[in-house]
Amino acid sequence: MNEEVKFILEATKESMDNALVHLEKALVKIRAGKASPAMLSSVMVDYYGSQSPLSQVSNINTPDGRTISVQPWEKKMLSEIETAIMNANLGFNPMNNGEMIIINVPPLTEERRKQLVKQAKSEAEEAKISIRSARQDANKEIKNVGVSEDLEKNAEIDIQEMTNKYTEKVDAVLEVKEADIMKV
Repeated sequence: MNEEVKFILEATKESMDNALVHLEKALVKIRAGKASPAMLSSVMVDYYGSQSPLSQVSNINTPDGRTISVQPWEKKMLSEIETAIMNANLGFNPMNNGEMIIINVPPLTEERRKQLVKQAKSEAEEAKISIRSARQDANKEIKNVGVSEDLEKNAEIDIQEMTNKYTEKVDAVLEVKEADIMKV
């Protein structure tokens, strides 16, 4: 097989891998019943005038399945962290006990679970769009390389098989997350 075609196939595989990795990161942020430190990953705290991720100014733990505890490295940051969590609009009501912030994660209602499944499906569809876009770009590049028709057709078949494989992986990841969200 032509070196340029191999390079295009490798670049396409890498692009599809990135779409899958992005999906997995996005799904971690979607709540699934139990408390997780990842739920606070989007919270930014005003740390001496600059916005810093919550995980860089405190320890975040889950002592049990319904509680998240945030222990700042500096006690004077407690009110800043509490404000940042409320401003992040995550639906949590943080409690400040003077030493740490405790967040009780309420159980999900059936309606909220369905909303989260829709959100997960939306993320999965975005990943599929990225995969199809990578396929489209690869097919264009192969046409521009100027190889024989047979080599071009074989490469397009390989790209389509790769696309199908990654689409199935996206569906499998979504299925696991959906089951996790709907489990009571």
